[in-house]
This record gives sequence, structure tokens and C-alpha cells, in this order.
Amino acid sequence: MVLRELELRHFRNLGIQELHFPPEGVAVVGDNAQGKTNLLEAVYYLESFRSFRGAADRELAAFSEDVFYLRGSVEGSARTTVAAGFDCRRKNKKVTVDGDDSLRISAALGRLGAVVFSPADVRLINDGPSVRRRFLDIVLSLNRPGYVDALLEYRKSLAQRNAALRTGGGTAGRQDWIRAWDSGLVDSGASVTCLRQAWATEWAGAFADHYGAISDGESATMSYRPNLGEAGDAEGSSPRSSDEAAVRERFRARLDESWENDLRRGATSAGPHRDELLFTVGAGGRTVPLRGFGSGGQRRTAALALRLTEAATIRRQRGAEPILLLDDAFAELDSGRSGRVMSLLEEEVTGQVIMTVPKESDVRLPGRPLERWRIHGGVIEA
Repeated sequence: MVLRELELRHFRNLGIQELHFPPEGVAVVGDNAQGKTNLLEAVYYLESFRSFRGAADRELAAFSEDVFYLRGSVEGSARTTVAAGFDCRRKNKKVTVDGDDSLRISAALGRLGAVVFSPADVRLINDGPSVRRRFLDIVLSLNRPGYVDALLEYRKSLAQRNAALRTGGGTAGRQDWIRAWDSGLVDSGASVTCLRQAWATEWAGAFADHYGAISDGESATMSYRPNLGEAGDAEGSSPRSSDEAAVRERFRARLDESWENDLRRGATSAGPHRDELLFTVGAGGRTVPLRGFGSGGQRRTAALALRLTEAATIRRQRGAEPILLLDDAFAELDSGRSGRVMSLLEEEVTGQVIMTVPKESDVRLPGRPLERWRIHGGVIEA
């Protein structure tokens, strides 16, 4: 996948610009707070139609502007033009692919095949389970047909069941009304659970390999822990099966087990919205969670390994090299890990790279002669 053109209109501080990218990629050099990350955010917005920094759409328009617009042309097996805009006043997002604005946003996802590497990725390990569930949701929405529809249906059913629980369940009729949402919740939730588990199982080995390569031989694991185990299970383990019928059965049982608790809390306590993507590392002859026991270097290594696994997912799913967006990604690594990451990228990645760095000496991709661009005050000089 190669990004050829990018048109920017009032996105963050980037003003109105039209950029033309070489197929190998570019290194964008500039001081902090000049707009380097904003540029990568704009590119990735055309992949996922959301900010990889977690910002709301209304926050992406330039100050004093009510609308932003992006358009990118990407070459893969064919040339595709993706455009997206947001009207802050109307709270309206519009997306087009090759001029067709009739597509649902979910059908337009993933046209660039881009992956972002950033120092902020360490949050994938450091923060709570919701951050890792969000990672799974993004990767699978962009790369697994049917996932985004199942996820949206699950969220809709969950919101409706929770709203019914909050109104109270004191009468039999009221309780029947609450339980009426269980069927849709179970069906869509089982699909979400099975697709998440299938991805984690398929890519656990690749994650471990990437982690070992970056850490010079240390071992780490990635596993999916659905919230469908027996009541009281510490890890929330579940049948290790892709059989949706078995998962649906277990999900129904969990809803029954948690019924009284749900009535008291006014919220659904079982389901994929409580899942965990668990990372562990060996320490002192035992295996411990990286989040609680890993060093800073180990956690940053795991985050990089996870992003490399995401890139490998795109490569296999779409049959093309992803576009790598590197946002000063290796600045916080020690020299040994940084060097091994560079070697790993040189071995595995042959596609376009768009990287941002504060100074030219930080452009350290062996064998990759990237064109240098400068940025100041949001203005990019190619």
C-alpha cells in the first residue's frame, strides 16, 4: 500500500495543503508542537475515520473552523481515493470512496492499510483492559469481515439492556422486559468473542517472536481472556473454542449467574465488554502479568511487538505491505532495543514509511533512503 497524495483542509494546525508522497516514504523533521503527529493522525484518519490519539472529531478541526476535510489517494492492487470530512456544527461525518458517498462508514474502513507506531503505545500495556479491548476492536474492524457489524450490534443490545436494568426490575413483567434483550446480546457477543479469540490465538506466536527479537531472547506471551468463565474465576477463563454455539451457551449461563448482581448494580456485568487481552513475561522462574510486574523497557517492547503483529495481520489479510506511520516511535528505547527494532523493520517491512522525528540525526532506518521534509507551524516543506 502506497499513499500518493494527501489533501488537508483545516485539520488541526495543518491549514490547507496538498502533499505528494514518494513510494518509499518520507521523514518529516521538525521541533515539538509543530504538527508532526497531526500529519500522521490525518493519514490514519483515512484508515479508521477516528483519531488514533483518542480525540473526538470536533477536536480535530482547526481553531475558528467548523469543518475539516481530508482526501488521500492510495495505490495497492488498484488506485483508491478516500475522503472524509466532519461538520462540527451539524455533528455530521461524511466519508467517500472513489466518489461514492453511499457507503456506510463500516464498509469504507481499512482502505489504506496503515499502522501507527508511537511512544504512547506503551499505554496498550500500562493502562486498563478497556485500552486493549479498543486495540482489538480496531484491528478486527479493519481486518476481519463481519466484526464491526457484530460489535455495533453488541453495543446496541448492551446499551438497551443496561437502560432497562437502570429502570429497576422489581416486578416479574419488568424483569421479563430486561431479559428480552439477552438473545441479541448473546448472539452478537458470541461473534465478538470468537473473532477476538481467533485473532489472539492465530497471532500469539508472532507476538512472542517479535518480542523475543526486540528483547534479545526474552520471552513473553499474549492471550485472550473472555469474561465467560465460572462465576468467581480470577482470570475469567472460557472454553477455548471457536464454536459459537458453545460460547453462546456459556454466555447465557453467565447472564443467569450474574442476574441478581446486575439488578443491584443496574448494569450488565458479563460479556465481551469485560474481556482482557493479557500479556505476561517470565520473571524469577514464574510467569507474571507485564502490566503489573514488567519493567519500562519490557512494556515498551511488548507494545512494539503488538504493533508489529498488527502490521503482519494487515500483510496477511490484504496481501500487501502496510503503510508504517512512525511517530518518533523508538525515542524512549535503550540503544540495544532500538537497534534490534530497526533491524527487524529492515527484515520484515518493505512498504512505505512515513516517519516523524525532531532532528535529522534521528532518521535511523538502515538501507532506507527516505526523502526529508521539514515542518514548522503546521506548514510542510517537501
